[in-house]
Amino acid sequence: MERLFSYGTLRDGEVQRAVFGRTADTAPDALAGYRLVSVRISNWEGAANSGGDVQLTLVPGDGEPIAGSVLMITEEELRRADSYEPAEYRRARVRLCSGIEAWVYRKI
Repeated sequence: MERLFSYGTLRDGEVQRAVFGRTADTAPDALAGYRLVSVRISNWEGAANSGGDVQLTLVPGDGEPIAGSVLMITEEELRRADSYEPAEYRRARVRLCSGIEAWVYRKI
């Protein structure tokens, strides 16, 4: 299984069902060393599932840890998440506040 940290739309069960075909097992966690900023995403098919083309994304920075959820997904579901996320985002490995490593999507 893969761990994917979501701080946004992939925490939503309806979005998970649209992307993965199921609701993922999740656990709360947080990520330090980043802050959230709003960005407008162009040509993003996921906007229909997520409620719009303005999204929050991670950029390096100080502040309170970013709360979110760790999704337990398969490698195939991780590839589906890659396809779902906007072209402006890239997947990276991070260490969460709990100490576990997970994938996260952030602005490039």
